Amino acid sequence: MRNLSALSGVSLWIVDNRFVLFMLNKYLPKTLLRRLILVSLACYATLPATALSDTRDFTLPDLNGETRSLSDYRGQWVLVNYWATWCPPCLEELPELEVFHTGSEGRAVVLGVNMESISTDRLSSFVEQQFLSYPVLLASERPKKDQLLGPVDGLPTSYLVTPEGKVVARQVGPITAKAIDDFIVRYEAKDKGDR
Repeated sequence: MRNLSALSGVSLWIVDNRFVLFMLNKYLPKTLLRRLILVSLACYATLPATALSDTRDFTLPDLNGETRSLSDYRGQWVLVNYWATWCPPCLEELPELEVFHTGSEGRAVVLGVNMESISTDRLSSFVEQQFLSYPVLLASERPKKDQLLGPVDGLPTSYLVTPEGKVVARQVGPITAKAIDDFIVRYEAKDKGDR
């Protein structure tokens, strides 16, 4: 199934295969937004039940050539962000990801997975210019399936992984630090209520 959120201006958070939260593009007319929400809900209803519940581990090199695995970060929330330097929405969200990463030290980490053919030196220079302190990992334009947590239908695509290693949310399109924090707070409150 193709995710329509990257094309429509409506970003979807798919949560525990039960909830859908919307980040609406403020420039779209309200009637169009209503239609897009209905289409997005219809698409969500067709997702398989295992769409986000199966957590995969992956191992990728970072900018220093050291390998990093998702499982290295167990015990912390992890936002895995698939992006590229040529992608304007990706560039728009970089400062937000940095704010989330630095403000969540010890509790959460951002892993930026670059998906383009670019030299390590050039990417390192770009990361320095953007003042990014979170780990940037190297995939390729066409990564292998074992390098992805799930579908990457457009860039940026972000997956949120619990400290236990369970993928609980996916978003295609830019995200803000506040939206990530709010989601984690709601998820943790819901999780405590389920116990």
